[in-house]
Amino acid sequence: MKKIENLKIKIFSDGADQNDMIEMSNKPFIKGLTTNPSLMKKAGIKDYKSFAKDILSKIKTKPISFEVFSDDFSEMEKQAIEISSWAKNVYVKIPITNTKKNTSCDLIKKLSQQKIKLNITAIMNIEQVKQVMTVLDKKVPSIISVFAGRIADTGRDPIPIMKNCLQEMKNNESSELLWASSRELLNIFQAEEIGCHIITVTKEIINKLSLVNYDLENYSLDTVKDFYEDALKAKFKV
Repeated sequence: MKKIENLKIKIFSDGADQNDMIEMSNKPFIKGLTTNPSLMKKAGIKDYKSFAKDILSKIKTKPISFEVFSDDFSEMEKQAIEISSWAKNVYVKIPITNTKKNTSCDLIKKLSQQKIKLNITAIMNIEQVKQVMTVLDKKVPSIISVFAGRIADTGRDPIPIMKNCLQEMKNNESSELLWASSRELLNIFQAEEIGCHIITVTKEIINKLSLVNYDLENYSLDTVKDFYEDALKAKFKV
């Protein structure tokens, strides 16, 4: 297994806690950051614009993705233009459809033609990737976020799907495939092996990087000690 510093894949930190985002951005192996409305709600964010601008005043070079939140495409466009104006390192996240299952491809095309860097999110299948690739400007950087973790949640192996996505994207050198909704540290190495460009991981997963190549006998002993110490603290009796 490769050391984390020798991986070709770009590791992005996913979250909405400002202190965590700044901490993660200072790590040399973290190449970018992402967030979304659900994470921001969980973090208790009330003022979207103030939160984003505050983060961008501290993280000025690594790419950061902020998502639109309207369900109306005309309003989505206005939000995207506004968000993209906040900083040069901003990617605007556009969901592949709205809640009515109407495709966002016309909007994606319009925004891409305006040279706005996009992160197309919530993608789950190869047909969605094919649709997006027909409308993106090949000269404008873009990210295709395929939710491999959620695909795996349905009992499907995401790796063949991710490989097919890479094939569909090979004619657009400005577009990068992102393995989204990672569930475990192993996902980083799976994504690396198939040639995925980016993977998003939470702080919890990033904190497990010290376990890479850790001796399994020692890990076994650590686990036994954890069980023993927790039983003592709980004062269990039989």
